[in-house]
Amino acid sequence: MNAKYNEKSRLIEIEYQYRDVEEANLFRNIFPYNEVPRLVFNHRIVPMNIPEKLYITDTTFRDGQQSRSPYSVDEICTLFDLLNKLDNGSGIIRQSEFFLYSKVDRKAVTKCLEKGYEFPQVTAWIRAKKEDFQLVKEIGIKETGILVSCSDYHIFKKLKMNRSQAMEQYLSIVSAALEAGIIPRCHLEDITRADFYGFVLPFVNKLMELSKQAGIPVKIRACDTLGLGVSIPGVALPRSVPQIIYGLINYGGVPSEYLEWHGHNDFYLAVNNSTTAWLYGASAVNTSLLGIGERTGNTPLEAMVMEYVQLRGSSDGMNLRVITEIAEYFENELNYEIPPRTPFVGRAFNATRAGIHADGLLKDEEIYNIFDTTKILGRPPVVVIDAHSGLAGIAAWLNNYFSLKGDKTIDKKNEKVAKIKEWIDKEYENGRVTVIGDSEMERLAREFFPELLTMRQSRTE
Repeated sequence: MNAKYNEKSRLIEIEYQYRDVEEANLFRNIFPYNEVPRLVFNHRIVPMNIPEKLYITDTTFRDGQQSRSPYSVDEICTLFDLLNKLDNGSGIIRQSEFFLYSKVDRKAVTKCLEKGYEFPQVTAWIRAKKEDFQLVKEIGIKETGILVSCSDYHIFKKLKMNRSQAMEQYLSIVSAALEAGIIPRCHLEDITRADFYGFVLPFVNKLMELSKQAGIPVKIRACDTLGLGVSIPGVALPRSVPQIIYGLINYGGVPSEYLEWHGHNDFYLAVNNSTTAWLYGASAVNTSLLGIGERTGNTPLEAMVMEYVQLRGSSDGMNLRVITEIAEYFENELNYEIPPRTPFVGRAFNATRAGIHADGLLKDEEIYNIFDTTKILGRPPVVVIDAHSGLAGIAAWLNNYFSLKGDKTIDKKNEKVAKIKEWIDKEYENGRVTVIGDSEMERLAREFFPELLTMRQSRTE
């Protein structure tokens, strides 16, 4: 491997060539397997290059179905409707990918196509096999993901091939897609354990050549299959997200608009790595609703919506209140239990217990609320009542639960609030260890503030 100075970029760049190997390169210095993976530094810093357009794609109906019971046709259609509603004509929630292997999946694809939504676009996912590609042609989908595993872990151990055999198989399916006028999206599986210069880049170069010959885009999805990618500056390949994205664009010739990142959360880095991919030149990040996916899950779609808004300073038309609708559908209709403290979607994501925090909410909710969650997400701040809530916590709970504003708010010095606190204190003096639930607080409100019950329909937990 040689280095040369690029006059255009003013960087020392690497000259690389395809390497066929007799034995798999498993990077044992980085991935010893009997130990936690290591970070190795080459101290190479590449420049950020945020694309003009940023997109979010969805894999809820593909990767999102690999860790739970399959969705029904109606459930898929409802979630697809909600994705469209969240996008709200912005074109940011760009695509959603589907399995095609079961009758349920194919029926769901047909029904979603019939809806005629511009966004998200319906795309497929297949293995690099001719029989799989036939399914795409039969349904008439315009774009399909193709699994093209690129690490030696997968090529040698899973496929039982060498690099040349794998590349030949991959290129044949991509060529077939192009001949049929279908856009191939090549999923570079396990890229964070792959020989980037010896296999990934030579393979991507061939894909770009096929794209030019056909006059049809060949998209690239860089898949951090085990969540091993990191965004730390100076970390060496294959784990460096900045260097992967930079290399695919500048050495692989992949246009930003056709480059996508797919992350997993095994090391708690899915969101961070996805944002990093945006910052260094990938236009799209692949996500799933609530992050549901293999093992620890994928990058949560709702998280990247919030990352988008922070980066751009605007939702650019997306309807963020739909995030709450999606969460409620999962919990109420799909019986999916969202951990209550999950950001943006958990029932208690903006809840506080501490008395001092509750007192702050009483004075001005801006003191302890991350943003106007009522306006943006339709989720007012919540106060959880326990032994430490105090008078302020009780008053804050009453005001928030019954949406009391202005001169209708209840002050923590109200003698009726003190009576409620007496009851709560006795509960904990007698050995209670659980929080005071909303239904119990409603009962106390009914006893001491009966006028409030006309302001809110009673609810049970």
